[in-house]
Amino acid sequence: MTRIIHVNGTLVPENQASVSVFDRGFLMADGVYEVTSVLNGKLIDFAGHLARLDRSLSELEIPNPHDPATWLAIHRDLIARNAMTEGLVYLQVTRGAPEDRDFVWPNPATCPQTVVLFTQAKPALADNPDVKRGWSVIFVDDLRWGRRDIKTVQLLYPSLAKMMAKKAGADDAWLVEDGFLTEGTSNNAYIVKGNTIVTRPLSNDILYGITRSAVLRLSREKQMEVVERPFSMAEAQDADEAFVTSAWHCCRTHA
Repeated sequence: MTRIIHVNGTLVPENQASVSVFDRGFLMADGVYEVTSVLNGKLIDFAGHLARLDRSLSELEIPNPHDPATWLAIHRDLIARNAMTEGLVYLQVTRGAPEDRDFVWPNPATCPQTVVLFTQAKPALADNPDVKRGWSVIFVDDLRWGRRDIKTVQLLYPSLAKMMAKKAGADDAWLVEDGFLTEGTSNNAYIVKGNTIVTRPLSNDILYGITRSAVLRLSREKQMEVVERPFSMAEAQDADEAFVTSAWHCCRTHA
């Protein structure tokens, strides 16, 4: 079945979906995105994703084109039209497509945001075999820009790091800055020692993971100690266990 894509309020088959060549997301990575998991046709932690979307847009001074009720209606409609029960909804908002390329931002009153959403089926999302198999990871330098707390579409270096891992025969790369782990290429990273979970604290250095928030809350409810601080490569290698979380991954790792 051909997927139905949402492009600026219009629903079109995927082979007809397009945006302007002058879109600032295309030319300058001037945009943000969110990915929401769908299980049994239901959106998971949707309010958290909307809150993070609003924060990311605000940090880049991009107006939010929709209110929460409209975003929810768009997501539900897309899920229904694509008959998706398990998978992901990808949402991207850019600053829009001015008449020409320019480093100066266009006037939002005359250049509306570009809004694109699509679904991606993930039949094994709730029972990912990686959870049982585990991941192997390598360590690479974190060379990303300094505002990783904003979920921008600027993903070139994480993609490069992911390919470094694949070429080394590993599943992912853990990014290292000043001797301490920041996060994975597309996930938050944790180590476990005894009854203690250690993960880097929230700051501009890492993404404010929605799944991260849920995992830490549930861990505290289960009487585990949660320590939010940087940890080193040596600590990761000496840990009893290590794992990652994201909208579509939660699995054990080994370095």
